[in-house]
Amino acid sequence: MINEIDSETLQARIAAGEPLLLVDIRTPNERLQGAIPHALPMPMHTIPLRLSELPTDQDVVLYCHSGARSYQATAYLVQHGLERVINLRGGIIAWARHGFPLEIPTT
Repeated sequence: MINEIDSETLQARIAAGEPLLLVDIRTPNERLQGAIPHALPMPMHTIPLRLSELPTDQDVVLYCHSGARSYQATAYLVQHGLERVINLRGGIIAWARHGFPLEIPTT
């Protein structure tokens, strides 16, 4: 089973200061359109090489453009033993539609 979170609940958790790691799995070019502030960039194709960077003691929320790729990446991480991974349902599209903050990465 893949855990998912909607953008409203994620924003509430961030505002409450809950410890979680946001992971943006989009490509660098996609990130130039805007990203959730303080997200760790980790393009999807690099996830197998960077598994050790993901904590096991806090929730890790993955997102992409629409939520489809991050759903697949979340399933991959669950298959590799990470239990506290969550997919952002609707991706950055849903986040932006609700008017939540975006940052434009400089690189």
